[in-house]
Amino acid sequence: MREDHHDKPHAPDHPMTEFEWRVEAVQTLLIEKGILTADEVRRQVEEMDSRSPTLGANVIARAWVDPAFKSRLLANAKSAILELGIDFEQEATLVAVENTDTVHHAVVCTLCSCYPRGLLGYPPDWYKSLNYRSRVVVDPRGVLREFGLELPPDVEVRVLDSTADMRYLVIPVRPAGTEGMSEQELASLVTRDSMIGVAQARTPALR
Repeated sequence: MREDHHDKPHAPDHPMTEFEWRVEAVQTLLIEKGILTADEVRRQVEEMDSRSPTLGANVIARAWVDPAFKSRLLANAKSAILELGIDFEQEATLVAVENTDTVHHAVVCTLCSCYPRGLLGYPPDWYKSLNYRSRVVVDPRGVLREFGLELPPDVEVRVLDSTADMRYLVIPVRPAGTEGMSEQELASLVTRDSMIGVAQARTPALR
């Protein structure tokens, strides 16, 4: 007899991680309780899968070229990104922070994997790992060094703990030598990791 796959979420085609097992269990429970239908879950998964760091990169590029927009982004991130047609649908507050020559922000979720998925897509596995979540709080410079980011001693490092109620978007330092680049070209320099704060934006020579 043919199995009907419309009564449960689509299973991944790879060995499931601990976090995927948790998501699968919650989805199944919500469907069994009649709170959501499998089709509603599928549509939400497809919507989230369509999100990528490109959306966040576009926001950063606009902030680099438009000081007024950057001010609005820092004051009210959700409102500012709506100007670009990006709807951050999560109920959590979104806070944008700016890295400078004197202050560097890095984001972590010490409890699980809270993350601005509406702008950056799915979080990387390392972000969800206990190793990163526990170590970046006590030795941020050491962890950043392992990512290849060596910060000068006089740069203050601030670790921001993302929660279910608050997510963070890091505005990385704009690379030198990009004054004549278009907004689209600038967006290509912005990486997911630079918007988490474990890396700098790419330089034009490394594109």
